[in-house]
This record gives sequence, structure tokens and C-alpha cells, in this order.
Amino acid sequence: MRSARVITLFRAVAVAGAMLLVPAQAVAAGPQPASAPAKTEVVIAPVDLQGPAISTVKVTVRNAGPDRMRSLKVSFGGPVGWAVQPAERVVSGALATGQSAETEFRIQVPEQRPGFTIRTFTAAVTYKGGDGAGSATGTLSQRSGEPLASLKAAYNGVAITDESNTAPGDYDGEGNSFSAQKLAAVGLTRGAPVSALGAKLTWPDVPSGTKDNVSSAGQAVALSGQGSRLVLLGSGVGSGATGSATVYYKDGTSTKGSFGFPNWSFAAADAHGATLVASSDGRNRPSGYGNAGIAYRVFAHSIPLDAGKQVDFVVLPDNAGIHVFDMAVAS
Repeated sequence: MRSARVITLFRAVAVAGAMLLVPAQAVAAGPQPASAPAKTEVVIAPVDLQGPAISTVKVTVRNAGPDRMRSLKVSFGGPVGWAVQPAERVVSGALATGQSAETEFRIQVPEQRPGFTIRTFTAAVTYKGGDGAGSATGTLSQRSGEPLASLKAAYNGVAITDESNTAPGDYDGEGNSFSAQKLAAVGLTRGAPVSALGAKLTWPDVPSGTKDNVSSAGQAVALSGQGSRLVLLGSGVGSGATGSATVYYKDGTSTKGSFGFPNWSFAAADAHGATLVASSDGRNRPSGYGNAGIAYRVFAHSIPLDAGKQVDFVVLPDNAGIHVFDMAVAS
């Protein structure tokens, strides 16, 4: 590998099963809770992503179990289409408790694409003895490029227009949009605070008729905060506006969660488990305001977070039917 190249390492160690801390000495007399047994550790060294090239990857397996580990086999894989040689390594002999074995694989790295990308690598091992589990897995995620600085930087569509100029709008692919006047009547004015699901959000602070929302397409967006859930403000186009968002933390770990928004009109307000935030009357069409008496709505939904970790950035779902106006971390 090229030693001068800096590679951002997100996660290099995976433990096969959760490890529990040994409880502190109990004050009262009585039996002490047993600690969970140590588990096999699988560590993938950083991969040289500067392609096109053939990179050597090291995978280390440590026997943390109480018994000798034998019949150890290690396999390694990267992103789809990245060739790996060999498919599997067999480690001869046995590993005593606390002993490690290092294996090497060669992976074909293609030319690096521009923009932000996350590459995930996986090592799977099988064995006898050790911790008795028989298998373990390790993952490594590395990124190239930087996430977008904010959700505003990811805006790619016009959802809100003034009734005097509806032409710029195209929320649904047919030139329709929310009416700025009707949204204002229910409290959604430019830059207005919005409280939903315990989060403090903000309605887009941009002029009507300009880009004001994100049609989700897997964008990576920087976000800070620490709390129990990520709250997203938006609505759907069509009935299938669902997907999974991945939240990456400062320590390189991540959380993935599914959510969805109902269609902005003509769908149950609680579809996909969403919560109704506001309902406006009618919509703007290319020809002007219309559809009075029909509700066009905005919703909130959330995914759980690890409350003990600081959020770094969010990767939105790859579903253009999901439209997001804002997102924030809730306690």
C-alpha cells in the first residue's frame, strides 16, 4: 500500500456478538452476575482505494474464547464487482486463547469515482473451538470525498410556489406544488420553527419558487447532534415513498433505519407510520392555484439512534418519491 495516502477508516473491528462489561462488585452478599464470554475478533486493515490497482488486504483473527481454535477458514469480499483472490484462506494449526492469525487477500480496486462514496468490506470466518460460536464476521467501511455540508446544499427540487407564479414548481413530476399562501395559513412560513416527534426543525428558509427540498437519491448530508432518534420532515410522491436511511457516527459506526411518508395527498395520514405535521388547502398547478378543499400535507417520521454517540452524517434513502424538507436529532 502507498504509505503516504490517508485513508479514512470508519470501522475495522467487528465482534461476533455483543460483549458485556463485567459488573462492578456487588455491595450486598450473594452470587455475582456472570460476564458474557469473550468473542472471536475479526479485524480488516484499511484498503488502498486509489485505483485502478490491485490492493493487498490483511485480515486478522483473534481467538478470545476459552478453548483452542482450529480448522480456521477466512473469506473476504468487497463491493459488488470487485474481484478478490483467493476466495478463501485456510489457517493451519490451532490458535491458543489470545493468539491471532493474519491472512492476506488481493482485491481489484477500480478507478475512484468523483464525489462522496462509502465502500464496505466484509471478512467471514468459520472455526472449531475458540468461543464455541463456530463463525464470526468483521466489517470495514471507508469513505472517499466529503458529505454535503447541509440538507440545504442537497436541495434539488421546487416544492413551494407563490400563487401569483406557479410555473417554477414541480413537486410531483407533473408541475404541481404547495401553495406558499396556504402553507403560511397553517404556520409553515419561510424559516419557521417546526416541532415534531421531539425534534426542533425548520421550514425551508428560501424564497418561494426556488429549490427547497431534497428528492431522496442516496445523498450523504452532514449533520451534528446526539440523541435517541433522527426526525425527518417531508412527504411522499406516490404510494411507495419508503426506504432506509443510514446514520454514521463520529466513531465510525452506523445505524440503519427504515421510514416512509404518505403521498402528499389522497393517502391515509398515518401511512408508513408517519405523523401528520400540517395540512394545507389545495395546491398550485402549472395553470395556477386549484384543487381547493383537498388537503396537501407535510409529515414527520423518525428512525432510532444510539443515544450515546455523536452523529456525523446521514445517507438518505435511494427513493426519489421521498421528499425531505428538514431533519434533526431529537433527544
